[in-house]
Amino acid sequence: MTDTTSTSPSPAAAAEGDTLSRLEQEGEIAADYLEGLLDIADLDGDIDMDVEADRAAVSIIGEGTSRDLQKLVGRDGEVLEALQELTRLAVHRETGERSRLMLDIAGFRAHKREELTALGAKAVEDAKNTGEAVKLKPMSPFERKVVHDAVAAAGLRSESEGEEPQRCVVVLPD
Repeated sequence: MTDTTSTSPSPAAAAEGDTLSRLEQEGEIAADYLEGLLDIADLDGDIDMDVEADRAAVSIIGEGTSRDLQKLVGRDGEVLEALQELTRLAVHRETGERSRLMLDIAGFRAHKREELTALGAKAVEDAKNTGEAVKLKPMSPFERKVVHDAVAAAGLRSESEGEEPQRCVVVLPD
């Protein structure tokens, strides 16, 4: 008699592999879409794909000190936000599923994340020192998420209040 013991992965490992494959596919679709956009706009840039925090992450990286990509970032990242939504729509069109893909251009989001993490840390210190809630200025969903994460990492709670586009983070004391 032969042994028919299966060595297939556990259901959790298989689901994790499926999720990773799906996110990698999202990144590839997004990269193709963005390459076409760069060609149309006659802009140079390299595209980097990754998976971070259970979402596809695509970055357009400038070659050298080219300021051309700043056009795709816009004032305060407004053009970047619009391009991210368009890229998510392109992924949705291909896959039929909603995408939470994150787009970064010329390191704008990475730099913004550092600034917002520092802002969150300062708000935590202020809330701890004064014992009062600290209300921050209105922010985009991406910005609020980064601040919420920084506050949670420091051991305090935060919440969002208000309506878009005036929605803001409030850091709560202990």
